[in-house]
Amino acid sequence: MVVENPYANSLDGLKIEDPVKSFFDYCKEREAVRKKRESGEPFPWSKDSIFQKGRFLNVFREDDKVSKSIIQFAEPAKNDLPLLIQSLFFGRWCNKQSTIDDLTVNELNNPEALKNKLTNLEQWENYTAYPVEESYWGEKLYSRIDAATYKFFDKKEEITELILNSNQDVITATKSINRQFKMNNDFPIFMALIDIAWFREDIIPITTNVPTGIGAEPYLDRLQEFLNLSNHQEVGLKMIDLQKEYWPEAKRDFYPIDIEYQSCECRKYFSYVNGTKKFEGKNLFQFD
Repeated sequence: MVVENPYANSLDGLKIEDPVKSFFDYCKEREAVRKKRESGEPFPWSKDSIFQKGRFLNVFREDDKVSKSIIQFAEPAKNDLPLLIQSLFFGRWCNKQSTIDDLTVNELNNPEALKNKLTNLEQWENYTAYPVEESYWGEKLYSRIDAATYKFFDKKEEITELILNSNQDVITATKSINRQFKMNNDFPIFMALIDIAWFREDIIPITTNVPTGIGAEPYLDRLQEFLNLSNHQEVGLKMIDLQKEYWPEAKRDFYPIDIEYQSCECRKYFSYVNGTKKFEGKNLFQFD
């Protein structure tokens, strides 16, 4: 299933002399911003005007607020694999910190009550981070909220079986599940699957290769061409190796998910440079 990529042309016409160095320079500066902010230093935390005005995810997923909330939410289910998987899929379909923080994993067991609770909120989901479309199971089409409440409850055993039959590979598991879901953009599936690695590396190891999200594609294309490699998965492995040269002092080693994740953020950064992304709406950083 092919999805038209709205970011495909975001870097067109922009010359990036060394996209490898630019990738690690971006990561180092973004991580420095996080450290300064968390230590209580006053804004701005960077001399770079793009970091002052734009919104960017943290370099390491475990430092992002929503990821922290999903981990805490799913923790009680870690010994019940189908419930764990249900909770992680719910987390990425919701993707809104305040909603997740107000729920317990036990509430997933009553989809009718859960849906009623969510619909009574002013906004239960984060609809700006990434698109979450309607999805299928068999012939039945589910809205975003019905998937988050009913489908993941009803089909958690079947989804678990598809994951267990994917040979610990996120790319295989994403494709297997999306054959049922029939989503044009399978990114939310991929995000829920890689979250499993926080709890059960015997099911999904953190070192697994990952698919390319539409936001990461333009920058991964630049890296692939510069490094003369055959695909984005090769790029990920090469960049992990190059971290030893470019950023040995990082707090931990990169995994394939980190390269994909930060390629998306680099695409955002250089879209600002290129003028194809504007500092407005959800893109504008606002410091209280």
